[in-house]
Amino acid sequence: MKKKILIISGGISKERPISLDTGQQVANELKKNGYNVKVTEPDNNLEKNIKLFKPNVIFNALHGQFGEDGYIQTILERFKIPYTHSGVIASSIAMDKEISKKIFIKNNINTPKFFTYSYEINIFDLIIKINKKLKFPVVVKPLNEGSSVNVYICNKKNIFKILNSIKDYKKVMIEEFIGGREIQVAIMGNKKLGAIELRPKRKFYDYQAKYNTKAKTQHIIPVDLSKKNFNLVMKIAFKAHKIIGCKGVTRSDFKFFNGKFYLLEINTQPGMTKLSLVPEIAAYNEISFIKLIEWILKDASTKR
Repeated sequence: MKKKILIISGGISKERPISLDTGQQVANELKKNGYNVKVTEPDNNLEKNIKLFKPNVIFNALHGQFGEDGYIQTILERFKIPYTHSGVIASSIAMDKEISKKIFIKNNINTPKFFTYSYEINIFDLIIKINKKLKFPVVVKPLNEGSSVNVYICNKKNIFKILNSIKDYKKVMIEEFIGGREIQVAIMGNKKLGAIELRPKRKFYDYQAKYNTKAKTQHIIPVDLSKKNFNLVMKIAFKAHKIIGCKGVTRSDFKFFNGKFYLLEINTQPGMTKLSLVPEIAAYNEISFIKLIEWILKDASTKR
């Protein structure tokens, strides 16, 4: 008899629609293959649903805050039921862009230069600081959002307006803008799964470019890199996966510019939608969607 799988999706983060889509597509694929599946929200009924359904494995399909920052992982470990993806510490580190980038730097992994801004200095002093440390344009982003939510490329003219529009975050990252090519790498446990290049029609690979089919982002696989550079980016992604302490599947986002790879961030809960990159990379490597899901379930454990 096939296992009982509880999928947790939805949540209250800005990435809720993506999480619901991921959860539904994983559920549909499992049901097609004979699994007993229940989809639930991470709400007040979660504990009751877990106790009533008695799943063999919990598939974490949440994205963003509370879903991939160590919060839900802390709750899941109480139930002593195997769950998927990274655990408490790795999730919280990977979700915090400031901490993860400091770890990358300490481990000699190239990442764009940055500093954090807590709205403590006026815009004129900030512009002086940017000119001194980074140069315009710069990337402004929240410290703990995914899917490029509220990520902006800023120049001197629009930075004040953009910072004002996201000041509810209270603290944001201001990062060196790196041009060049968008390369994404998937790691599957101890396997360097593969890479894909993205060519967005928009300014950069933002939320719309990721999830809106009308954005017409080109997905290029195999990636046009020399064998040496391909092996190098795979090695860097694998190293990041290991030093952060990730489990299961991760996706690392790189820029390739002037012969150098720059690691932007590592994602511990890659999407599993029709436009998601890890299933596409897996398919290119002859791993079907159901085989990918089954591997993730098999990899699940009570302590991540």
